[in-house]
Amino acid sequence: MASSLVQTPETTHRIQFQDCDMLGHLNNARYLDYFLNAREEHTMQHYALNLGQITRELGAGWVITKHYLAYLRPANHAELVRIRTQLIHYDNSNLVVEMQMLSEDSQRLKAVLWSEMAFVKVPGGTRTEHPDNLMDMLEELDVEDASYDPDGFDERVRRLRKQLKRERNEHD
Repeated sequence: MASSLVQTPETTHRIQFQDCDMLGHLNNARYLDYFLNAREEHTMQHYALNLGQITRELGAGWVITKHYLAYLRPANHAELVRIRTQLIHYDNSNLVVEMQMLSEDSQRLKAVLWSEMAFVKVPGGTRTEHPDNLMDMLEELDVEDASYDPDGFDERVRRLRKQLKRERNEHD
């Protein structure tokens, strides 16, 4: 069954001055803000999911339990970057979102982030299961060709870089 939902949405963002270090590069800690803000924008725009509203309505929401982040090339002040996000793993109470920051032309990978999240009851913070309607959506959004292995982050980054290099060479 083909999904009607966009599995890998992307948006363009400009690197802001206040987010940069004295070399004019995006500060390492700020990458998380750019990635997570882009994902929130993607979930609202493409899936009509307001994460705060879900938490209020279901009495549960996602909390980040772990990040894997590879810094590959600097993102410079005033540069336009493209951010892609996609669900690469889910189960009854967890999910993993992969986020990629690329050059504006999508030719060069600047950073990759995996965010592992648990679905927890609010306020207790105890893990709970995704309701059926969310499980159906997660199934539709899961990008199957981005195989997830909790210990495979470095290998995934290597494959992404190789794929982009191959695409650049084909384009030249």
